[in-house]
Amino acid sequence: MNDKAGLIGRPIRSFVLRRGHMSVAQHRAQEELQSVYGVPYSDRMLDLETVFGRAAPKILEIGFGMGDATASIAAAHPHIDYLGVEVHDPGVGSLLKQIKQRELDNVRIIQHDAVEVLQHMIADNSLNGAHIFFPDPWHKSRHHKRRLIQTAFTALLASKLVPGGYLHCATDWEDYAVQILRVLSEQETLANTASDYAPRPDYRPLTKFEQRGMRLGHGIWDIVFEKKTPNRNPG
Repeated sequence: MNDKAGLIGRPIRSFVLRRGHMSVAQHRAQEELQSVYGVPYSDRMLDLETVFGRAAPKILEIGFGMGDATASIAAAHPHIDYLGVEVHDPGVGSLLKQIKQRELDNVRIIQHDAVEVLQHMIADNSLNGAHIFFPDPWHKSRHHKRRLIQTAFTALLASKLVPGGYLHCATDWEDYAVQILRVLSEQETLANTASDYAPRPDYRPLTKFEQRGMRLGHGIWDIVFEKKTPNRNPG
């Protein structure tokens, strides 16, 4: 995955920044298209309507990997804007290539750590939803502290959602699913949309990785929470 898990003191990064192999097409897409569809990191809040050039629901995707799911979702929902955050060059290049191939006008990319993006660029109550699909599970117990879904991060992300906005996480590691469900359930501003785990929403496509895992009998867990609407006293 691609973000910090710690928000206090010296942060613990939940990603390892590897160079990775970029194809010629991915490298070309990054060189030619990042200035068009990329949003440079800064310490100033974004005006998302200005970024996308319209008023529309805004969804944040944290750690989009190679961008296949992001591109598919954006193509199927042209009336919604998607802001993807990823640190790895091959994934950014891959999504940029798909944006051009599919002629997507509703996707923008920030290549930076998601925690810093949330802290400095995303205003409170500005997102209609957030997707975190298959974050790095850091499966060894001693590395669990690097997992993205932690209490402080969840509180930060929840503050960026509008009331009624949703947070959708998916993982193929059962112990991480248990942790995610617990952490989100403890967040007072969020409410589960299911009794525990949710059925996969139609908008989330099955990835090749996921399909292979399912053939091998691996489980997939979707967790979908919504931000509560504040109670208002009459009068």
